[in-house]
Amino acid sequence: MDMASVAFIIICTAMVFLMTPALAFFYGGLERRKNILNTMMMVICVMGLASVLWIGLGYSLSFSGEESFVGNFDKLFFNNVSMTEGEGIPEGLFAAFQMMFALITTAIITGSVVGRMRFSAIFLFIAIWSIVVYYPMAHMVWGGGFLDAIGSVDFAGGNVVHISSGISGLVLAIVLGRRREYRQTEYRPHNIPFVVLGAGLLWFGWFGFNAGSALAPNGLAVHALLTTNTAAASAMLSWMLIEKLINGKPTVVGACTGAVVGLVAITPGAGFVSLWSSLVIGALVSPFCYYFISVIKHRFGFDDALDAFGCHGIGGIFGGIMTGVFADASVGGKTGLIYGETQLFIAQLESILFTLVFAGLASFIIIKAIQLVMPIRVTPKEEALGMDRIEHDETAYPTFMGLDS
Repeated sequence: MDMASVAFIIICTAMVFLMTPALAFFYGGLERRKNILNTMMMVICVMGLASVLWIGLGYSLSFSGEESFVGNFDKLFFNNVSMTEGEGIPEGLFAAFQMMFALITTAIITGSVVGRMRFSAIFLFIAIWSIVVYYPMAHMVWGGGFLDAIGSVDFAGGNVVHISSGISGLVLAIVLGRRREYRQTEYRPHNIPFVVLGAGLLWFGWFGFNAGSALAPNGLAVHALLTTNTAAASAMLSWMLIEKLINGKPTVVGACTGAVVGLVAITPGAGFVSLWSSLVIGALVSPFCYYFISVIKHRFGFDDALDAFGCHGIGGIFGGIMTGVFADASVGGKTGLIYGETQLFIAQLESILFTLVFAGLASFIIIKAIQLVMPIRVTPKEEALGMDRIEHDETAYPTFMGLDS
């Protein structure tokens, strides 16, 4: 057991944990005043729910056995998981690090449904989705399962975290239907400083997310840290330039959104692509996400409230494809399309398509099943009053007496 690696992964685990409350601030600042507590509650509740599920059966289903699609029950409640032995770090520490990925993944989904979904319904959905979708995805990609066997790669969670949560959020948004004033009024962020706080903490935590996925304080971790920061910075500047060219002015929310989509896009390839490639990936992901959010979403009428799919789904798809294009064997041992190999590129496309179909179809079945036993959406009157009062009997701003317009 390497004590330096142990210390490194403990720190990275704490950094990834911080990303979940950071997302609560990011989402909360983007939403209306009357819904901020509900928006944040849907995110932070997973800190309890996903943690307990991971200890009970999540880790076992994700990282035990050699099955193709999901693990077995050999490590339920961390049975046979050593806290003192392992390759470099104890298995228990690896399990703790991976638990934080389960937290942030389920939290991302909630951004698509804010302002209209009952808390009990999203809570139950997250619990079932974790078992049916996330644990099998983690096993198929990182646990030696099907997607690993076909030759696809995912350094820190393009398929497992971002594409799966993004497409699931989009499916939920479509099943729920649009918010009551969608296309009749402009939904504006009510607290942009919260958005900045959340984005900054997400960026900070992402260093643990990606660099920590090297599982040791080595050159690969350093490389992943640099590609992570470079892609985020490049994407932020790219988004600001797009806004300047189209709207005449860059916005704070746009700059923060650009940074986040850059972080998403580099996640699958942070330990596989060169540093110059991360600059290109960051610069190019912003136009793709911006176009989807500003044009495609409105053309099809998707009410993905906080653009969970537009940022995480589209960003994850783009990043996975770019990993297949730019992977450099001198970095992570994989060769991409621009270096003359097609195998990885094809495997990346196959894994992305599989993730979209599997997570999307499973999410549709889960939410339809829940709809049979409980209402999944608040009434129009309750939606008008605000989710904070209706779902939690609380208000973030006691002096605020009216409805958000």
